[in-house]
Amino acid sequence: MIRINQIKLPVTHDTVQLEQKIKKALKLKADTPFQYQIVKKSIDARKKPDLFYVYSVDVETADDQKILKKVNNNNVMSIKVKKYVLPEVINPSRTPVIAGAGPAGLFCAYALMSEGFHPIVTERGKKVEERTADVQKFWETGVLDTASNVQFGEGGAGTFSDGKLNTLVKDPIGRNRFVLETFVKFGAPEHILYENKPHIGTDILADVIKRMREFMTENGVEFLFETCVTGFSTGKNGNLKSIELNHDRQIDTDCLILAIGHSARDTFSLLQEKGLNMQAKSFAVGFRVEHPQSEVNLTQYGDLYADKLPAAPYKVTANLPSGRGVYSFCMCPGGYVVNASSEEHRLAVNGMSYSDRGGSNANSAIIVSVTPEDFKADAIRHGVLKDADGKEDVLSGVRFQERLEELAWKLGNGKIPQQLFGDYCKNRPSVSYGAFESTTKGDSVLCNLRGLLPEELEESFIEGMHHFSRAIPEFDREDAILSGVESRTSSPVRIVRDESFQSNIRGIYPCGEGAGYAGGIMSAAMDGLKVAEAIGRYAIESK
Repeated sequence: MIRINQIKLPVTHDTVQLEQKIKKALKLKADTPFQYQIVKKSIDARKKPDLFYVYSVDVETADDQKILKKVNNNNVMSIKVKKYVLPEVINPSRTPVIAGAGPAGLFCAYALMSEGFHPIVTERGKKVEERTADVQKFWETGVLDTASNVQFGEGGAGTFSDGKLNTLVKDPIGRNRFVLETFVKFGAPEHILYENKPHIGTDILADVIKRMREFMTENGVEFLFETCVTGFSTGKNGNLKSIELNHDRQIDTDCLILAIGHSARDTFSLLQEKGLNMQAKSFAVGFRVEHPQSEVNLTQYGDLYADKLPAAPYKVTANLPSGRGVYSFCMCPGGYVVNASSEEHRLAVNGMSYSDRGGSNANSAIIVSVTPEDFKADAIRHGVLKDADGKEDVLSGVRFQERLEELAWKLGNGKIPQQLFGDYCKNRPSVSYGAFESTTKGDSVLCNLRGLLPEELEESFIEGMHHFSRAIPEFDREDAILSGVESRTSSPVRIVRDESFQSNIRGIYPCGEGAGYAGGIMSAAMDGLKVAEAIGRYAIESK
């Protein structure tokens, strides 16, 4: 196989021009047959107005080595495509139980099924098609189902997001590709295999998840919806012996994969009571910020192509003199701000896009990093702790989130509380939108968001917004719309695991985003694969 990198073409090019570039790079004669596959495609907009698509392609010819001998080009090389391989377990004796049907749980189940196991997947929420109806009802009426919402249910929290499928996780053995190929197998568009920043959209993702579950069910995986792990017991050796479901059912198992989401606060409390080693973990909080998508396109692409290319994303980061990090998170081109609450009288927001990214606004969380020290300071401020020497438990980050979300709920009386950035800086309530209006899923209300975040975080947020305007002009425009509160950016805890992927209670495997080992659809799915691999290896070594 021959890999060609850095093939540059105008954004208006066609397939014929790409094939001509391949022939030129390999010095192929006009009648030389070849096959190619796009490996990567990205937009280079650094030298506006000259924009390019940049490709990497894999090419096969009748004699690759002969072709390569004629080519002297650092962007042309011979490669061997490494295929991801799962352990093969013959007649496995264990029946793994997976708690959670988000990306980590689903891909762990899919991999275990492929290895020869017949796992059971429990999910506190509903099937994705039923869950979608519950979420829509909540957005339309405000009636919340605390077990079936944006956070809980088949597919996990990522089902109602932009559906980003990129990750920063290093992947030398091909898990990333395996996850993408699996999505395509169950109905995702093939372009996610090569786009530099692939996304699937909440509409397509829901259908893919449904097909994936149906396939697994046909092949021996059992799904138990509206079923939550409410307890577990250990044997005399201290290892897992059985689990309790919904307080009224017991399953004997020595293998529990905790693929819970980052919002499973009751499960975190259960695990703490049961003595699992956990740590409070840093994360970030802030607001979801909206700008007109047309303005973002103009900034990113320039006048010539602003209305001709897909809705433009952006990414901004700043390390402030205070030591705080401020950055964009889960940026949604052509998206919607959504009420992502999962508990009564607490309100959190997120961003969501459909596959066409056709909404009029761009939105992104602009968030400020917070640490366990911040959780302690906030607990003191609210009278939960008396002084800095007091001990806050490992769930201090959860309590911090809860306090923010309770205040956000009160500010909006259950609706998404919003404010224009200019008014936020001046600490005055907003009474109307500016040059553009908000696009939300769920009712919203204008108010004053000052005081929602601790003062130091407010100052960092404002400083970050002004800083980002250096990279994206008018990012700090006075009528940019803030929605609060963005508090579920990642898990507030890490459930400690060792090199065998098990917790201090043997047989329990912390996995995915809720356990603190992933951040997003892809990294969570890949972590599910890692845990399945570990269980497969253990089964083989134990025979």
